[in-house]
Amino acid sequence: MQPTRRTALVATTTTALSALVATNPARAEGSSAHSVAHWVNTWTAMPQLTEPGNLPPAPFTGTRSVLVDTTLRQTLRVTTGGRKLRLRFSNAYGDTPLPLTAVTLALPRDGRAGASAIVPGSGRPVTFAGRGSATVPVAAQLVSDPLDLDLRAATVLTVTTYLATGQPSLALTSHPGSRTTSYLQTGDRTQDEDLPGATPVDHWYLLSDVEVLAPRTTTAVAILGDSLTDGRGSTTNANDRWPDQLYDRLRTHPATAAVAILNQAAGGNRVLDDGLGPNVLARLDRDILSRSGVTRLIVFEGVNDIGTAAATPAAQHRVTEDLLAAYGQIVVRAHAQGIRVYGATLLPFGGNTYDDPAGERESSRRAVNSWIRDAGCFDAVLDFDRAVRDPADPRRLLPALQVGDWLHLNPAGYGVLAATVPAGLLR
Repeated sequence: MQPTRRTALVATTTTALSALVATNPARAEGSSAHSVAHWVNTWTAMPQLTEPGNLPPAPFTGTRSVLVDTTLRQTLRVTTGGRKLRLRFSNAYGDTPLPLTAVTLALPRDGRAGASAIVPGSGRPVTFAGRGSATVPVAAQLVSDPLDLDLRAATVLTVTTYLATGQPSLALTSHPGSRTTSYLQTGDRTQDEDLPGATPVDHWYLLSDVEVLAPRTTTAVAILGDSLTDGRGSTTNANDRWPDQLYDRLRTHPATAAVAILNQAAGGNRVLDDGLGPNVLARLDRDILSRSGVTRLIVFEGVNDIGTAAATPAAQHRVTEDLLAAYGQIVVRAHAQGIRVYGATLLPFGGNTYDDPAGERESSRRAVNSWIRDAGCFDAVLDFDRAVRDPADPRRLLPALQVGDWLHLNPAGYGVLAATVPAGLLR
């Protein structure tokens, strides 16, 4: 009897899946691999719905579609290294499928973040279930096949993506606060060593995670934060946000060299209510509990909740009580996954628009910080407030550490935050 078309299709699919299983490090290297290596996130960018002002510029955004016939080249700096690597693409906010025509991985020229050129000969194709193209379903993410790569810690990578048909919607998933330059150019330029004339944009699009296969001793520290962690006031393409500077410090010591740092922050984010991105309680599972290798969590968020609540005693009392309850929920949910949680005190904002004449919001900030320090809810406390406030005026940041708006820090200020985190908590 001749095989039916369905039988042939099943056989072909089974063969393809068998080949993929053979390339799966956790399967191909035998059961002993589970005791010596595991997947760990080494870089993240919190997915957000792209606001109109952060969509790709013309001609890369049309009236009903985006990134049509477009090459997108992006750079990112991983934290810990590994011997295999895989990428995750997110369509979390897409209302249509996201078709990826081709993806390549390379090293940027001179190892520099924000570079449009790559090292000649370093480009490699990225595949998905053995195929060079793939489609990310609505609201889903897609993990690439592993690539054999001896990836060193703190390496900058270049990921180049081509979308032939683009996304047939303007609901594009991105991370606008990249503080890193990406490039857009018409046509399939994924194999090109440079993109002369490309359009630069300081945003990340589509890409949400990089994972590495690393020894079991390698773990990740995730950070929940807002613009202070996302790096507003830091230097574009310099990787000098406070999580970056913390990682640079940790990797110089053998006891913490294998710790990955995952920056899951977004400007304007809040703990209780949606703002720029979903609130922390809504995104905790997606951004923290489901990330590979996370064993510790730093919570440094809440100032936007206080600052956007009305400056009245009743409103500030309510937001304070709600924040404390929310912190408790974060700890309970993280502890259930075996994750230790460290709470960071909120920074002063005297002189910023959040500062109200009656000091209602300042009173809330101090009440929240007192609870963080004294309630015993968190496994440890990082007193960021004490580290950067002005001793002569504790309602304000030290003038030399702030960027000019009396809310955000400059790179020196972010360095102070990084130095405040005890390395012993992250071993």
